[in-house]
Amino acid sequence: MNIKVCGITDMKQLHQLEGLDIDFAGLIFYKESARYVGDRINGAELKKADLDIRKVGVFVDPELIEVLDVIDEYGIDVVQLHGDEPPQLCEDLSSEVEVIKAFRVGTDPAVNIDKMVKPYDGVCDYYLFDTFGKKESLGGNNTSFDWEILKKAKIEKPFFISGGIGPGDAEKLLAFAHPDFFGADISDGFEKSPGVKDMALLLKFHREISR
Repeated sequence: MNIKVCGITDMKQLHQLEGLDIDFAGLIFYKESARYVGDRINGAELKKADLDIRKVGVFVDPELIEVLDVIDEYGIDVVQLHGDEPPQLCEDLSSEVEVIKAFRVGTDPAVNIDKMVKPYDGVCDYYLFDTFGKKESLGGNNTSFDWEILKKAKIEKPFFISGGIGPGDAEKLLAFAHPDFFGADISDGFEKSPGVKDMALLLKFHREISR
């Protein structure tokens, strides 16, 4: 199972995640987020860093040129779109980097996941399902949703589960079965304060999820 740690705001912690063999690190470029990285990590420093961890730039309803500039400045490997972005933006970006499209599942058990993702099937590399979206999630979201909703959907693309995942959820994640389940997206449940991760909790969680 892949692990994506979102809301990284410090180069030292990014290197520590690399040491823990975390797969993806999310860097939030949404200025309204408490975890906005634009004025905390230097783009040139990050771009030249020798890191195997995949750097994910997280955006909310951006303009194409804004994302392209960040990709170039920070050496971003993957772009995550967490707003109401149209499929065309995903397609435009897919020629530059891999694309994760996030979807707000909410708490409605009748939500039609397959209908929700269909317009994006040919233009994204991954999906991410969260309880809420935009500023609710990127500002910290400790609310989960019923993952059984995803089991009823075909999806047919690698996807992350996000929203409310904490240190005690390793067993639940390991028990979740779907052929396209790719990884867990975690953030505020593993923080000491917004953007400052608790590395001891992450190490313990990684060991539990990797056994």
